[in-house]
Amino acid sequence: MNERVVVVDDDTTILKQANMILTEAGFQVMCLKSGRLLMEYIAKNSIDILLLDIRMPEMDGFETIRALREWESSNSREKVPVIFLTANEDADSEAKGLSLGAMDFIRKPFSSEALKIRVRNLLDLIRLQRDLHHEVVKKTAELESLSLHVVHALAKVIDVKDQYTNGHSERVAEYSREIARRYGYDEERQEEIYVMGLLHDVGKVGVPETVINKRGRLTDAEYESIKHHPVAGAEILTMVSEMPKLVTGARWHHERYDGKGYPDGLQGENIPEEARIIAVADAYDAMTSNRSYRKILPQEHVKSELEKGMGTQFDEKFARIMLAMIAEDTEYKMHG
Repeated sequence: MNERVVVVDDDTTILKQANMILTEAGFQVMCLKSGRLLMEYIAKNSIDILLLDIRMPEMDGFETIRALREWESSNSREKVPVIFLTANEDADSEAKGLSLGAMDFIRKPFSSEALKIRVRNLLDLIRLQRDLHHEVVKKTAELESLSLHVVHALAKVIDVKDQYTNGHSERVAEYSREIARRYGYDEERQEEIYVMGLLHDVGKVGVPETVINKRGRLTDAEYESIKHHPVAGAEILTMVSEMPKLVTGARWHHERYDGKGYPDGLQGENIPEEARIIAVADAYDAMTSNRSYRKILPQEHVKSELEKGMGTQFDEKFARIMLAMIAEDTEYKMHG
C-alpha cells in the first residue's frame, strides 16, 4: 500500500538504518532530525505513521508528541499513530509515552525484521479500526451494520500481541454469550455481548509487547500501563457511535463487585451488567490459559477461585452460571 512513514531522530545512523529497512519493505520514508522539522513537515504533508525518538535536543519526543496532538486538534486532523524509539528500559518513560498517546515502543538498536513487523502490525491495526468505523457508518441497523469479519480481524490483531493467549478475545466473547444466554438474554442481546467480548481488550494495542509478555513481576509503571488499557479501549470504541455499548465492555471489564477494581472503582449494580458478565468470562479464560509466568490452572483451582470471588470480585449470579458451565465440562475441554 506504500504507506508514508516519518522517522524523527537526531542520530543520523539510526535514520539511515530505518530509511534503508523501511524503504526495502515498500514504505515511503521521510527522515527528519528534530521535532521542529516534523511540525514544519506535517503542516504541508500527510503521513500514516510516525517513529519518534524520545531523547532529542531542542524538543524531546514528549514535547514533540504534545505539539503534534495540539496541532492535530486545532486543525481537525486525525491522530497520527506514534511509535516511540528508545534506547533504554525506562518503564516510567514508557508509561509517560502511553499517557501522551503513543501506541508502541521499539528498542534501539532494532533488528530489521522487528522494525518492519511492528510498523506493519500497527498500520494494519489502524486500517482495521477505520474499516470497522466505516463499516458501521454505512449501515443503519446496529448489529446488521457491524461486519463481524472486521471485528474478528481486529480482535486477532489485538490478541497476537500476547504470544501466550492467542484467541483470548474469541473465547471471552463465547463464554460471555453463553452466560448471557443462560441468564435469559434474547438472541439480539447475546450477539451484542459477543461483539463486546471480542473487543473488550482493544486498549491493549497501546501496551508494549515487552510488558504484555514479561515473565517476571511487573514494575509499578508497567502495571499502570496495563491498567490504562480499559480507558484506552473505551476511547478507541467511542468512534462506533452506532453501538455505544461496545465501550461498556472495554472500559469496565476490570471493575470488581466490591468496588476495588479499575479504572473507575464502580461497585455492585453500578457496574453495567454486560461488564459484570465479561469480567467473569475474562477471569475464567485468564485462569485456563497459558501465561508468560505460569501454565493453565487445574479445573478445581479455577472453580475454587471463582467461588472465593463471588460477591467481591464477581457478581455472584454470573459466577454461579460460570460454575455450572464448569460442572458440565467433565473432561476439562473448555479452555484455551
